[in-house]
Amino acid sequence: MNALRFPDDFVWGAATSAYQVEGATAEDGRGPSVWDTFSATPGKVQNGDTGEPGADQYHRYGEDVELMADLGLGSYRFSISWPRVQPTGAGKPNQKGLDYYRRLVESLLERGIRPATTLFHWDLPQALQDLGGWENRDTAFRFADYAEIVFDALHVRDWLTINEPKTVVDCGYRFGTHAPGVEDDARAFVVCHHLLLAHGLASRVLHERHPGRRIGPALNLHPTYPADDSPEAHEAARWRDGLENRLYLDPIFLGRYPEDTLDWISERGPMRDHIREGDLAAISEPVDLLGVQYYTPIFVDGAGERVFLHPRTQAEWLEVYPEGMYDILVRLTADYPKVPIVITENGLPTLDAPGPDGRVRDEGRISYLRDHLTAVHRAMKAGTAVEGYHVWSLLDNFEWAEGYTQRFGIVYVDYPTQRRIPKDSALWYRDVVKSGELR
Repeated sequence: MNALRFPDDFVWGAATSAYQVEGATAEDGRGPSVWDTFSATPGKVQNGDTGEPGADQYHRYGEDVELMADLGLGSYRFSISWPRVQPTGAGKPNQKGLDYYRRLVESLLERGIRPATTLFHWDLPQALQDLGGWENRDTAFRFADYAEIVFDALHVRDWLTINEPKTVVDCGYRFGTHAPGVEDDARAFVVCHHLLLAHGLASRVLHERHPGRRIGPALNLHPTYPADDSPEAHEAARWRDGLENRLYLDPIFLGRYPEDTLDWISERGPMRDHIREGDLAAISEPVDLLGVQYYTPIFVDGAGERVFLHPRTQAEWLEVYPEGMYDILVRLTADYPKVPIVITENGLPTLDAPGPDGRVRDEGRISYLRDHLTAVHRAMKAGTAVEGYHVWSLLDNFEWAEGYTQRFGIVYVDYPTQRRIPKDSALWYRDVVKSGELR
């Protein structure tokens, strides 16, 4: 098979998030987050697991940076814990928290690894949640204040604002499976607007204070398809696309919400009433890059119900369909203003564990990554400006409501000892990074 060659300046990386890997949830002045509260609530997370100890990266970041360097990574996408920087979500920063991230950034740069830093990956300070959380418009402005603190403190070029606002909306507020555990559509879409407003306000702060740096959202995009050729299925796929993709892309890139989706939301709650003059101008502050997170397509039948047409993984929501990666990337180029795209997450969980020889043979992950990178390459050949790729995840870690039962990492973490064991997929990825070729 002929090798697929990626550009020499293509950036190869891996990603994590603070609550999933850091641990140290009560150290050095860190305040509690909504995920500390949620995971401590009986019945919310499998096995009663919490973000303590995660992968203990707070204490082991030096070891992890060396591991990244050994794999040849050019970028590490990590998130900042807001309650580690501002324990109550407001006021003066916690210096010990900022110093941790300074040390991490400096260690990365010393090893030639580019930091890509996410401001919010779901761990809202509990003190802000007590004041209404993302339902409270003021939280968007507190987020901009927090962003200003970290922009000024850290020498990072590339920033992501809100990680997967759709997951906060759907899992946190519509279905209640994530923190804060609300099940109410009316409240959920108010949260949606305030998350997008927070994204825009933070983007403005970076552009005003640090011209030359780059910022954008990290959106989990799900290409939607009719499960059959009926008119009803085609109509349902268009409706689902509004909720999955256009609700987030249109205001950021076009300065407006999709009217059909907004009409549907208005039948269920007061989101429209919370859109004030100037909000959409803030939300559509020009972005410098777009983080794309692709895991799964969504096929729907004529009733709008999801239908699975391809194999699924241990995570039952994750339907393996690499063609969806190609489709969503090409669609972005066709339908929206062109900005550099970075794949900020892509991966799957597997059950593979070390064998008697200590080796983790995760061939399923290698096949998955190869097929999805092939789709990225096709999209680039078709004209989509993709400049980098981050596998999810660098390390096995706390997988939200699934606790430690699902392992997305290319590096196995033995939680009792915190020993890191590169899986076969990590060694395969190292070779791809080194050669710039996919075979």
